[in-house]
Amino acid sequence: MITKMKNAYVTLGQKISAATIAPTEKHARLALFVVGVAILGLGLTQDGNAAIAGETTYNSDRIDNAVNAIMLYLEGSFGALIMAASGVGAIMSAAFGQFKAALSLMVVAVGSFILRSLISTFFNDTGIAP
Repeated sequence: MITKMKNAYVTLGQKISAATIAPTEKHARLALFVVGVAILGLGLTQDGNAAIAGETTYNSDRIDNAVNAIMLYLEGSFGALIMAASGVGAIMSAAFGQFKAALSLMVVAVGSFILRSLISTFFNDTGIAP
């Protein structure tokens, strides 16, 4: 019985030593998984404590100002430049047979044209000036 326990202890020591000296991909994945679970657990604990306190307030003025600045650029001359350049790029890509690139460029062109309505459809835009 004692010999069996000693052999199990030696085997465990050898595995731990091998994992620290020359880790395999399996060991690295396990270590990353454990670290990820620990970080997630700590983060969820902190979030839960903040929600329990009931004193959590959120001020979105900075985010609203940043989104307003970006929207002013994208709805102005810069947005027109993006739309025109991606439209021309889509036509040229289609002419050269790069249909995936042409489709991507068309999505960019149409997306820059209808960006405001997309944002108001999918996000809370009460703080964003029209």
